[in-house]
Amino acid sequence: MPELPEVETVRRGLEPVMTGLHIAHAAVNRPDLRWPLPENMAARLTGQRVLGLRRRSKYILADLSGGETLLVHLGMSGRMLVSGAMLGEFHHAHPAPAKHDHVVLDMEGGARVTFNDARRFGAMDLLPTGAGHALLDGLGPEPLGNDFHESYLVARLAGRNTPIKAALLDQRVVAGLGNIYVCEVLFRAGIAPDRRAASLPAAQVAGLVPIIRQVLDEAIAAGGSSLRDYRQADGELGYFQHTFRVYGREGESCTTPGCSGTVARLVQSGRSSFHCPACQR
Repeated sequence: MPELPEVETVRRGLEPVMTGLHIAHAAVNRPDLRWPLPENMAARLTGQRVLGLRRRSKYILADLSGGETLLVHLGMSGRMLVSGAMLGEFHHAHPAPAKHDHVVLDMEGGARVTFNDARRFGAMDLLPTGAGHALLDGLGPEPLGNDFHESYLVARLAGRNTPIKAALLDQRVVAGLGNIYVCEVLFRAGIAPDRRAASLPAAQVAGLVPIIRQVLDEAIAAGGSSLRDYRQADGELGYFQHTFRVYGREGESCTTPGCSGTVARLVQSGRSSFHCPACQR
């Protein structure tokens, strides 16, 4: 499942070909993805100017001139691919239509944005701009935003008897963090993923905030991680997976200087937690 860095990378890739431009023509090739698509979606999108692209947690939000916002969730295999435009040094011509091209936006200026999703776990919806939505309501603060700070996290985790990893994955606590990056954060912080949140000293909880921001910033700069189906908007792979310090490294030597431990894997709530038992306590 794409996490915050992957979604932010896609949003940034879409900006040059969408922001400030009109959707010349929209094609919706099926009635549903994970859930039914909005009624008359193609007609409601065609002719609209994209005022701006935002990200909330793992969702992309395109504000439209007609007062609606297009919500996009990539799901497990969804891709937003750009063709017919210059992205960096490369020109991507329009490919032949593919079986799983479910929504196609032909933009003013000749670019095409295609939502391709082989397994249809993604989602799209239209909502009044500024209105609430079931997928967005109740989300915690953005980890890269001003509302996420040391005193907030200390107060939010005080007295929580859940494992620290589960607490950080709780989207009501902080929005957008997923399994990969929480593993990386806890490794850098030297905290075992099954340690109870309430058992951590306030100073150690506060210290998680800059580490979370550092890991996310590094991942965004590297274009995210390309596990399984994820691609950037230009179709290229992300590269942060090449710098994982712990995720997916079961049985390998710990990368912490001076540590002779070996990376282990434990399963928490059906998800793999990679950690070093020797230096994560």
